[in-house]
Amino acid sequence: MIPFSILDLAPIAEGSSATHSFQNTLDLAQHGERWGYNRYWLAEHHGMPGIASAATAVVIAHVAAGTKTIRVGAGGVMLPNHSPLVIAEQFGTLEALHPGRIDLGLGRAPGSDQTTARALRRDLQSDAEQFPQDVLELIDYMSDEPRQRVLAVPGKGAKVPVWILGSSLFGAQLAAHLGLPYAFASHFAPQMMMQAVAYYREHFKPSKQLAKPYVMLGYNVFAADTDAEAHLRATSMQQAFVNLRTGRPSRLQPPVPGYLEQLGPQERAMLDSVLSCTAIGSPETVKARMAAFIAETGADELMITSQIFEHQHRLRSYEITAQVHAELAAQS
Repeated sequence: MIPFSILDLAPIAEGSSATHSFQNTLDLAQHGERWGYNRYWLAEHHGMPGIASAATAVVIAHVAAGTKTIRVGAGGVMLPNHSPLVIAEQFGTLEALHPGRIDLGLGRAPGSDQTTARALRRDLQSDAEQFPQDVLELIDYMSDEPRQRVLAVPGKGAKVPVWILGSSLFGAQLAAHLGLPYAFASHFAPQMMMQAVAYYREHFKPSKQLAKPYVMLGYNVFAADTDAEAHLRATSMQQAFVNLRTGRPSRLQPPVPGYLEQLGPQERAMLDSVLSCTAIGSPETVKARMAAFIAETGADELMITSQIFEHQHRLRSYEITAQVHAELAAQS
């Protein structure tokens, strides 16, 4: 059975704080480690009232220090926001602190709106266009024998696996060309998933890091003891997407009974599209949906995200998902 992993945006719930969010993040990581999840990734976002993982490397250090075996990493760092040297030093430091447990996923989106991106003090257009070269520069900084005169210390010789993240053919093309593992953001942008995965597998070139293609797909799970309860829990994430897409980003809101019935046809269609790679329901329902998704895509790994308002309900969702994984593994 393929591995399951956890993607955490360190959500800030309505009425809560970033401090509480980071406490929940570490608690989830510790539970995930015990439940057998493969890796725990955090994503870089900026200017989002409901997402606390802006300083991604700092939160990774927090999680890695509080766990022992689970891999911890970025899913991902938005490289146009940063100097490749700085990221090499940050992740070289993380690898030195937690040898053999750090991952580095790289994306080319800003992880924010245009105004926030400019406030990050980077030239958004030129830096996004520079993304492939920046990836190569970053990999070189972490190699055993860098070609550049400037050394990343820590960083030189760091054995940090580099991933390419994407939601279009661009990331698939770059990952295939460089021979790197590929993570597709199907948990919120699934439209080109099958096309991108097919391109990546067909055109993959082996590299020092990876001998054959490796695809990880994002997948939403809202699991509870009953289908009705799970659908209620999912309304917090549905509200977050509607608020974001209508220019009203917010903290994660409490669940709302009958929320979908309150929406217009355009909002319903938007949610049906962006959340098509999602399992909502009881253990039996989630198991059937996930088995079908794995069979359809041939994914090598699933990155599970579960944006649920109450932390205990979120833990329960991941616990059920881990049980589903064990059952699917036994069947296979």
